[in-house]
Amino acid sequence: MLKKVSYGGREYLVAQVAGKYYCTDLRCPHMGGDLSKGTLQGTIIKCPMHASQFDLTDGHVVNWVEMKGLAGGLLRMMTSPRPLKIYEARADGDRILIKV
Repeated sequence: MLKKVSYGGREYLVAQVAGKYYCTDLRCPHMGGDLSKGTLQGTIIKCPMHASQFDLTDGHVVNWVEMKGLAGGLLRMMTSPRPLKIYEARADGDRILIKV
């Protein structure tokens, strides 16, 4: 499950994997892709724009910009890998609490 949520004028991504909740900034640190439109495989979120991948458990970069050729090389040179900012999230009854 991937869900976009807004709080305090900011947008976040909340994901549920095997009964555990994860929260991060909604936008990919590469070029701002909406991660709620990405794909989730286990705890790895893949950005829909350039296929950068991040682990939701700690935000580390799994793969930075999955484009090949000259365009991919230029995109990788223009922006260095940056992890996702992760926020603590947990279920409390029917609510998801996020520590921001």
